Amino acid sequence: MKDLGKRNLLGVLVDAVDYEAAVDKIMGAAKAGQGFSVTALAVHGVMTGVGSNTHRYRLNNFDLITPDGQPVRWGLNLLYGTKLGDRVYGPTLTLKVCETAAKEGVPVFFYGSKPEVLDKLKENLETRFPGLNIVGTEASKFQQTTPEQKREIAERIRASGAQITFVGLGCPRQEVFAYEYRDELSMPIMAVGAAFDYHAGLLDEPPAFMQRYGLQWFYRLMQEPQRLWKRYLVLNTSFVSLFTLQALRLWKPSETNTEAPREEVLYG
Repeated sequence: MKDLGKRNLLGVLVDAVDYEAAVDKIMGAAKAGQGFSVTALAVHGVMTGVGSNTHRYRLNNFDLITPDGQPVRWGLNLLYGTKLGDRVYGPTLTLKVCETAAKEGVPVFFYGSKPEVLDKLKENLETRFPGLNIVGTEASKFQQTTPEQKREIAERIRASGAQITFVGLGCPRQEVFAYEYRDELSMPIMAVGAAFDYHAGLLDEPPAFMQRYGLQWFYRLMQEPQRLWKRYLVLNTSFVSLFTLQALRLWKPSETNTEAPREEVLYG
């Protein structure tokens, strides 16, 4: 188990952890009934924090941010000598948490995406992990929600008996959700993005060699070029440029020069 704590990567605090440590933290919080916000950030997720002082505040107040992308892992290794042997990829972390939850009798809830995705996701996960107790699912409203709707969503999740909530709303909406609902739910809230589509069987994962060499972005770009070209080509270039400046100590990104949200931005 490796848990070296948080490290500043372009001003965003990312945890230098492996899968075992991440699962251990999440399950510990679930059993303790403790609010615990979790996300797995690749380059795009890190850059959402770089580009917004307010969103960086949210991210830097998360309990656990795992190095989802290989470039994020490489960055931690190069800057801090963390010697992480693998990334902690959101879809894989989802499976590992579900497997442990099934073994230990911890009920889970899935929030986000569309009803047909959730139905298939539930079916596939219950087949893969026979003891998994999925006590509820709720599709996204695909719009901002009111404070009253937030209270209703939180109440439905609490009433289900869930001890872990997985959220698939896309980055950065799912991170906003995990930040805003953390204390309302008093359980781990895991922002896991494309894990819903992958495990529902609706989106193909890249070949293992592409994942290993940090080429998952290229595979996704080929799948959806019109939607993703800016995310990957522009943000990846910016990430490399800023990382180089940080590595050469020509720029010291601040983890504290942030701005707390003035009001809740609620997604559902």
